[in-house]
Amino acid sequence: MKQFPLITGLALSLLASTSLFAAEKTLRIGIEAAYPPFASKTDKGEIVGFDYDIGNALCAQMKVKCEWTEVEFDGLIPSLKVKKIDAALSSMTINEDRKKSVDFTHKYYFTSSRFVMKDGAVVDDQYASLKGKTVGVQRATTTDRYATEVLEPKGIVIKRYGNNEEIYMDLAAGRLDAVFADTIPLADFLSMPRGQGYAFVGPELKDPKYVGEGAGIAVRKGNTALVGELNAAIDGIRASGEYQKISDKYFKSDIYGD
Repeated sequence: MKQFPLITGLALSLLASTSLFAAEKTLRIGIEAAYPPFASKTDKGEIVGFDYDIGNALCAQMKVKCEWTEVEFDGLIPSLKVKKIDAALSSMTINEDRKKSVDFTHKYYFTSSRFVMKDGAVVDDQYASLKGKTVGVQRATTTDRYATEVLEPKGIVIKRYGNNEEIYMDLAAGRLDAVFADTIPLADFLSMPRGQGYAFVGPELKDPKYVGEGAGIAVRKGNTALVGELNAAIDGIRASGEYQKISDKYFKSDIYGD
């Protein structure tokens, strides 16, 4: 009889520990913080942007703590594989090639890809006027893949960078003739003083082979439980209006898509 209170107390203690662990569960998220307006850093070194706000909203929805880790874009999938992070939330396009290495949630937004050049430049559908010109792309992105498979064979010189900020600097310095990147961040660039004198040129790339199914959150291969939790959280913040609130903070139009 004397053992019963002891067992009960132990059970309660274990239950409390379990509840405490659940309350303190942490989701380690990798992000590239050089891709405004999706992610960038303030003068104080704080990460800001749409991806960052969405990630924090998802963590709140899932009742977990967000732990953010800055990773260069081409290091996100390797970081997942070595378990440095649990998820990569950094405007990563869902495509068949990446699905071989990681699993994805469903999309949380969609964007096409375009060229930006000096205002007044003209680019036709076959890119003939770009032959011999130098175009900047971000390394290991869908635009890099398109540049490799389509643009380089046409005699266009491709220069690859770690992030878009480096591309914009070389564009301003005259070391590039054009930028080829996702439409949404380019629109943000064009809206700023540093984007004055530049404009969208040429066709808008929407081919699913390259632009994929939209931007999703990548997790380690086989982690279906986390994919399910994140999908439910994405649906949750869209249903509650939190997603739209965050989107309106950065964009004037709907970026989720159909």
